[in-house]
Parts: sequence; structure tokens; C-alpha cells
Amino acid sequence: MATASETKAPVLGSPAQPGLRPSAVHFSIPDLFPLPTGHKRSMNVDVEGIIQCIKQGDENGVQMQLQEFNKEYAQCFFFDAEEREKKKQRKLEEFRKNKVRDYADSDSDFDEYDQEDRGLILRQNLALVLLRFIRTGVKCRLLRVSLRTLRILSRDKKVLGPLVTDNALLTLAKLAGLTTSDFSEEASDPDSDFYDNIITSLAEAKALQSHTDEDEADGNDQNEECSAFDDDAKSDISIANSGDMDSISWFGSHRTSINEMHRGGVHHKVLERGRRDRRESKMEMEEEEEEEGESGEEAQRKEAMKVLCNVVYNSTWAQERFSALRLLCGLIERLSSSVNCSSPSSVQFYELRLMFLITALRPELSTQLHQEGGVSILTAALESCLDVQWKEQYECVLDPATPPISLEASQRVTEILKILFNITYSTHRQEPSEDDAALYRHLVAILRLCLMRKCTLTDDTDELQGHTVNLLSALPLQCLDVLLMVPLGPDSKQCQGVNMDCVHTLLMFMERRLESGDKVKEKLTPILNLLTESCRAHRETRHYIRKHILPPLRDVSHRPEEGSTVKNRLVRLMTHLDTDVKHCAADLIFVLCKENVRRFVKYTGYGNAAGLLATRGLLGGQGPRTSDAQYSSDSDSDTEEYRQVKDRINPVTGRVEVEQPDPMEGMTEEEKEEEAKRLIMLFNKLSRDNIIQPMGVDAEGKLVPMSGLGGNSLTEEGKSESEKDGEAGEGEKD
Repeated sequence: MATASETKAPVLGSPAQPGLRPSAVHFSIPDLFPLPTGHKRSMNVDVEGIIQCIKQGDENGVQMQLQEFNKEYAQCFFFDAEEREKKKQRKLEEFRKNKVRDYADSDSDFDEYDQEDRGLILRQNLALVLLRFIRTGVKCRLLRVSLRTLRILSRDKKVLGPLVTDNALLTLAKLAGLTTSDFSEEASDPDSDFYDNIITSLAEAKALQSHTDEDEADGNDQNEECSAFDDDAKSDISIANSGDMDSISWFGSHRTSINEMHRGGVHHKVLERGRRDRRESKMEMEEEEEEEGESGEEAQRKEAMKVLCNVVYNSTWAQERFSALRLLCGLIERLSSSVNCSSPSSVQFYELRLMFLITALRPELSTQLHQEGGVSILTAALESCLDVQWKEQYECVLDPATPPISLEASQRVTEILKILFNITYSTHRQEPSEDDAALYRHLVAILRLCLMRKCTLTDDTDELQGHTVNLLSALPLQCLDVLLMVPLGPDSKQCQGVNMDCVHTLLMFMERRLESGDKVKEKLTPILNLLTESCRAHRETRHYIRKHILPPLRDVSHRPEEGSTVKNRLVRLMTHLDTDVKHCAADLIFVLCKENVRRFVKYTGYGNAAGLLATRGLLGGQGPRTSDAQYSSDSDSDTEEYRQVKDRINPVTGRVEVEQPDPMEGMTEEEKEEEAKRLIMLFNKLSRDNIIQPMGVDAEGKLVPMSGLGGNSLTEEGKSESEKDGEAGEGEKD
């Protein structure tokens, strides 16, 4: 899916936008204009030829040309980005060859920009024609080919204009099976010669281009600097349009036109682009072979659903209209009906993907889905995907001989978990009703299965566990006790008679995330928060995790952050640049230390612990407990090795330091006094110049400026000897 960018008007043959040269926005297709020598066409498809075939009723001709287009551009996801990258590589090669850019390169740059515009207008024309064509009722095979072409085009945000109208969205929703209602504007459209008008506009664009080329030939010598400026300007426009520019202005009560909407600059919530879906990584021929076993209606619905996913992802206007047209109701109905099917269709994944996108991008739709029983519907879908068998009320059968979760099932499960997170993330701190608590416990029992089972691919297992952790961290904490209620087995991890298999899996998951070091905030903070909250709530969980992360101290010859153990890695994160990561890591260790400041400093060193202690007002020592957790009164017994070196441990660094020679050895008392005064003078100067601000700890254990402690600040207390001498001299004169 492509990044957001400006969508040009779907009305063909319109004049150029103000502020840009006509040659930069003229409407043309490669077949009408010759390409410069050595340049590759940005898109090789004959829109005019397709229109002629449609007018003549030559469906075979249309299908053949569209199949060629689909085959060539099946793997093309970023049209303009691809062209810019090719141009950048060509420039680099030319520079390396010639070591200089001459004037001919500027003409070359202009032609390349011009070629990008030609490809853009071509794609807009093709999208507009195909939308009109599929409403006329075409054969199933040709309909699938047409929808596949629209799916490829919908990856480019600049072509979304014709695809985000109510008429287009309802047409696609009907083909996807989300609604039976449809309306058409063709009956009231005064332009009955739709295709002829497009052909005419292309011919006018050709004449405009010829006229523009002649004008440019006459003015080339005078416009070298302007050409360079325009090239830079167009580059800037391209960069500016790489943001979410398909937004509309929400500051008026009138409905914004499509053209105005795509020229807007208001940014709205968007999803970060992730890795490309493996379902889209197959070649087009493989997809056609895959669909041989599908019914015509199922293949059609799948293609239409893919187009809707791209359009909703790439356009905030489409998201708003999806909500206004109440298409979520049809999506919920489709999902509910497919849950009870013994073999879910291949369309279900794309239904789930669309539901995830729309609930992530439209908060009101997330609330609507929750209110309409979305948790129970999605839990049933999750149960169906995993073929869950129940042993007790909140215990699923976990058979080691069960085969790994298949690729298709794991992808559906992942989408379900993401949707459930979207609709439950606000329930974490809420007190659930009795019915909701039972529903959440039922869900948590299935999530335990998600944590313990393996997928066919290792990466899928890690991804599945990651989304499971995210969802567990969003559910009410009191409902997570289901994870520990499973009876002990022969090979179970346990602590004080409680099953720790699930906790052990979470620990191993956290270790893998710590070792990878990739996207620390995104991938690590959820598991750290989940383990912290679990340790606060369950005494057995805290004991088990503490033995794994904070074993009794024996070797204190190294700093707590030095090494490769889990504790070393977590302590290093306590001084991370990202505040959230730093606090999450510190919170976990602090809870494992029962929120005891002395024990916390013992395991991490005062330097690493200072950030959390300052935040909680505990710098002065043990202050009031900052949580409601009830900890047992067991003591933290020291090892024999620790007791032997305890008195020599530096509390700041947390290790035994090598003894350093006394820097004041051999100095007389007068020299020591002079050195102390010199240091005070230096600190005073730094303080007066606002380079440093002396701080102290108040009665509540919080850092405050020295001036706020009730006494004189360092600046007020100590004056330099020269100042004192000056004052004394003035007194003698008086």
C-alpha cells in the first residue's frame, strides 16, 4: 500500500492547476506523445484502445489488454516512488560518468517529470473508465480482471479521486457482498457520451502538449534558471504530497468536493505502513491458478474487498464515507455468518483486514463494533480459526501432538487479535460487569492457546505472540488470572504450586525482544507493562519472574548494566533516551524489588535508579508507596559473596570500585581549604551564568532548586574572596 499523496481531479481535460506550468499537469497518454530517446514509458497501456473496445462491445479485447496491464504491474506498489528512484539512479550514473551536470540534464529532468505526469493521468483515466464499465454488468471473468486492475491502481494515492465517491464505494461494497443497496448517477448524468468525451479530452491534451513543446523550444535559452527552479519546485511538491494529503477540511458544514478534498493539507490519523502482505507477494499467474478452485462469486468478492482495503487505507475521505454509509454493519453481518462455516472462505481474511483498518482509523466505528457485540463475534471467529476444544470452563485442550497453525489460519488470527485490541484497549482500567468479565476470561483462555502454540513459520509465531501480548495488556487485569488457573502437568513450570507455563512463555518472548533490539518502544513496552502489572497482581508470578531476572547477587565486580543477562539489558534500558522505554524497564525491576528503594538501588545502582526515584519522589529514601500492591514481608537475604564485599560497593555505580589514591594526600590543611574555596567559586560562577542549577531533595523526596529549600542557595552562601575583599574595602573608605 502506498503512502498518502495528492490525488488529481478525476475530470479529464481540465486546465492546469494555478501556480504550475501547464506542461507539468497536462493530460496525455504515452501513445499520443513520443517519448525521448532512451526513456522508458512509465505505464504501457492503451486507454483509448480499451475505450474503443468497450464501445464496440469487444470484451475479449478489453480483457486481453487488462490482463497484460495486470501481469506487468502486479508487483508495482509505488508508481511515482519507483520512477523517482530510477531517475535518481540514472542521475548518479551520469554524474559518475561525466563528473558534471550540463544543461542537457535539465531537459532530461524535465522530460522525466513530464513522463510521471503522463503516467498519472493515464492511471486516473483508466480508473474512471473501469468504474463506469463494471457498473454495466460484465461477465464474471472480465469483472475479476477489471477489479484486479483497480486494485493495482488503488495502491497509488494520486489515482484515488474516482474511487472515493459514494457511488464508487457502494459499487465496490456491493461487489464485495457488504451491501445490497446501490445507486447510480448515470441516469441523471447529462453527459451521455462519456467515453467519447474522454477520447476528445485526450486529443485536446495532445494539441496542448504540442503547443507547449513549441513554446518551450523558443524559450529554453532564457529559462535555464527558471527551469531549475521549477524542477526543484516540482520536487518539493512531490515531497509535500507524500504525506496524508487526501484529507478534507472539517471546518465547514458543507460537503467538500473531491477535488478540494485532495488538495487539502489537514493531516488525520494514519497507520504506519508495515511489511507487505505475503498474500500479495505472489505473481499474477499464481493468483489466477489459486482462484481456479474458487467460485466466480468468491473470487469477485475477494478482489472487490482488496480494492476497498487499499482505498480505505489510503484515503481519509473514504474512511469518513465508509462510516457515513454504514458499511460496517454489512461487514459485521458477513463475519458473523462466516464464523459458523466449517471451512471459511478465502475472503474472510480480507473482511478481517478491512475491519481492522476501519476500526483503527475511525474511533466511532471501533465503539460501534464493541457495542454491537464485536468481542463475542471475534472471539467466536478466533475459536473457529484455532479449532479450540474445551477441557474446563476456562481451559482449552493443549495437545503437544497438534500440528502447527497454518499460514492462512495464523494470518486470520493475527487480524482478529488486532481488531480486538482496537475495540478493547480502553477497558484495561475499567471494572467489568459480571457478564463482561466472563466474556473476557473466555477470551483470555483462548489467548493462552495463542501464546503456547506454534505456527508453521517462526516469524509467524513471534508475530502471533506479539499481538497476543498487546491484547492481554489491554484487557482488565483481574481477568488475566485465567492464565494461571491451569492444572500442573508433568513438564509444567511451577511456582508454589501454580502453573507458570504461560508466564515462562512471556519471559522467553521478552528475552527475544530484548536481544533483537529492533523497534524497542513498539515491540518491548507492551510485554514490559504486562509483566509489571502481572507481578503487582500475582505474588507467584512475581516470585517466578524475580528468580529469572533478579537472582541473588554474587558477583558485584561489574556495573549492573554491564553484561548480557536479562537484568543487564533491562538496567541499560533504564537510561534509554525514550522516556516510555526507560520508565517501563525501571518499573518492572522496581516491582520485582517490592517497590523497596534500598533493594532497588542495590540491584541497579543509584545512578541508574535516580530517574525513577526522582519521578516518584523517592530520592530521599523510602517514601510513600506509589501503588496499591500488597507485598509479602519476606526479606531479601544476601549471599555470602555479597556480604563479604558489601562495605566496599559504590552505591552510585553498584559495584566494587578499584581503590583510587587520595587526591588530597600530601596537602596541608591550608591548601585543602584553598582548593575547597576555588571549587565553590567555580560552582558559583556556573550557577550565576545559569549553566547549572544547584538542586536538592525536599521533605517529600523530590528534586527542587536549592533556593526552594528554605535556606540560602549556593550562590547566596558563598561569595568569592574578591567580592568579600571589595566590600570590606568600601567599608573602610566610609
